[in-house]
Amino acid sequence: MSQPSLLPLRTAVRGEVLLPGDSGFDEAARPWNLAIDQAVLAVVTAADADDVAAAVRFAKDLGVPIAVQPNGHGASGTAAGTILLRTGRLDEITLDVQARTARVGAGVKSGAVTAAAAEHGLVHRPGSSPVVSATGYTLGGGVGFFARKYGMSSDHVVEFEVVDAEGERRRVGADEHPDLFHALLGGGGDFAIVTAMTLRLHEERELFGGTVIWPAARAAEVFQAFRDVTAAAPPELTVWASLAQFPGAPAMAAVSVAFLGSEADGRALLKPFDAIDDVLQGAWRPVPFTEIGTITNDPVDPGPSVSRAELFGRFDAGVVATLLAEPIDPLLAVQVRHLGGALAEDRPGPHGPVTEEYLVYMVGLALTPEGGAAVAAKQAEVAARLGDVLTGRKPATFLSPVDTLADAFPAEQIELLRAAKQKWDPQGRFVANYPVPVGK
Repeated sequence: MSQPSLLPLRTAVRGEVLLPGDSGFDEAARPWNLAIDQAVLAVVTAADADDVAAAVRFAKDLGVPIAVQPNGHGASGTAAGTILLRTGRLDEITLDVQARTARVGAGVKSGAVTAAAAEHGLVHRPGSSPVVSATGYTLGGGVGFFARKYGMSSDHVVEFEVVDAEGERRRVGADEHPDLFHALLGGGGDFAIVTAMTLRLHEERELFGGTVIWPAARAAEVFQAFRDVTAAAPPELTVWASLAQFPGAPAMAAVSVAFLGSEADGRALLKPFDAIDDVLQGAWRPVPFTEIGTITNDPVDPGPSVSRAELFGRFDAGVVATLLAEPIDPLLAVQVRHLGGALAEDRPGPHGPVTEEYLVYMVGLALTPEGGAAVAAKQAEVAARLGDVLTGRKPATFLSPVDTLADAFPAEQIELLRAAKQKWDPQGRFVANYPVPVGK
């Protein structure tokens, strides 16, 4: 694609258009995970939903595919050769407190939804990071701190506002284009461009939790307490246990907690951890909903990394022994997340019940290609040692660049997603982070 053929894009939309060689192009094209290469043809920062529609029509007429990333989270390397559409400026939030809903623009970050809802004693279903796009997170299902009580974020979508492959704006819901609605409820963004969504909110007044860290020598006790606590945990309680080793620091064990309830009840539920000595730092405490990101302090700046997630159904002494058998280096962390609760229930969209009780998430830095390869090799080694404990399935929101949608959904759901893709984008004009193949 020649650059002159893309020049009219500058007048086709009102937002910013950057082409290769323009000042700021490289930064604008960069995904959140700097280990992912994105050789895109242009970057468009849409001014509003009408601008999104104009960009789609331009790309259609030129015969160029279009990829959407509000801020680059979840990029998998599929955007090469596309016009990259940034929707960060679609950042409006409208709350209907009486109806307990929020209309959220595609560029709104999860933390902004949390803050707006918290003013009225309401919550959505956030992940651990406040800087991800709420829409992008929801299109992958969204499995966060409150998922054990409320399920996935996608379970609570009332409607989507989209631009289709013809550049037409539409509203999509359970009674209006239900096949497209089903696909968007966790199946990703390969079917239409979401410009806004309306979410149901829930009333919650108290959040208790935080992260407590022990030396690695206490890891066996930490994971035993984690097993005991999660075996009897109510759906209001979410607990994640981690082995971590950051550059230049000794290995450690950590437990992150989010409990929708009082301090007294939270402390009672977490009592098995109190018997573990040598706490290095951290404490359980009441947490304002606006500070939910402080529980895990996820990175707020882009960086190069390699991650892998796997679901498994049991977390017994043998699994603990396997995880603790060898140092995790060169990984930064091996984290076990307790699932269950509402996640195990049936749901709209392609995910269905998540019957596995636990998920292991492994992540490491990829400062060089060789470093990234070493991280991936260690992740594969850990997975191999866990063996048939792993089910081979993972939620779509946890897919990594080496995965496909077939790793998240059963074959019958893949066929439904393929049918939706064939109907709504038969020419393959949209390229999602995890695309749906059009043919058999």
